[in-house]
Amino acid sequence: MLYLVADPIAALRLEALNPSARSLDSMYEAGKDRHRTYEEMADAFLAPARSGLRSCAVLYGHPGVFGLPAHAALAQARAEGISARMLPAVSALDCLFADLGVDPGDTGMLCYEATYFLERTPPVDLDATLVLLQVGMIGERGGDPTPDAAGRFRELVDRLETLYGAATEAVLYTASPYPGAMPGIVRFPLGEPDPPGPDLAATLCIAGR
Repeated sequence: MLYLVADPIAALRLEALNPSARSLDSMYEAGKDRHRTYEEMADAFLAPARSGLRSCAVLYGHPGVFGLPAHAALAQARAEGISARMLPAVSALDCLFADLGVDPGDTGMLCYEATYFLERTPPVDLDATLVLLQVGMIGERGGDPTPDAAGRFRELVDRLETLYGAATEAVLYTASPYPGAMPGIVRFPLGEPDPPGPDLAATLCIAGR
């Protein structure tokens, strides 16, 4: 078993279930191209199967949501004639629907990675729910610290204020990684002079109208 999880408790649990489980977290390195890291992870996922063994990779959240290594490993496995499949799991987005009471069927939904949204400025339907993922890592490159994370988040909030107006409420949401623990939910108007800062796992949501 290979795994990539976001907290040590999950890692300990996996290693208790399978003492041979091995983390791939060490593949992240400062200054290393993130896509190269993902390619190496995909190769690591496939290595046991290429040797004729059954193997399993465990990733935090949903392996198919912001899960490039899993998608790459599946595509490569199928190209090589190796039987492989992805099992669904719970993502931060699924938790957001439950914790914030958001139903994408009511207004529709737009969902973007925050850096993409800020740099590409895609069109926005102001009546639809907007979800921006990884708002605490805007501009992150590889394993280096995120450059001016606070400034980039302020830039994002300013753009949203221009689109939606100062009185519109935004929610910084962080899903709980543990059963029974409460999520992080911070509400603020986009015109707030000093908006709250997001943590690394935060998602920003503006409800549809």
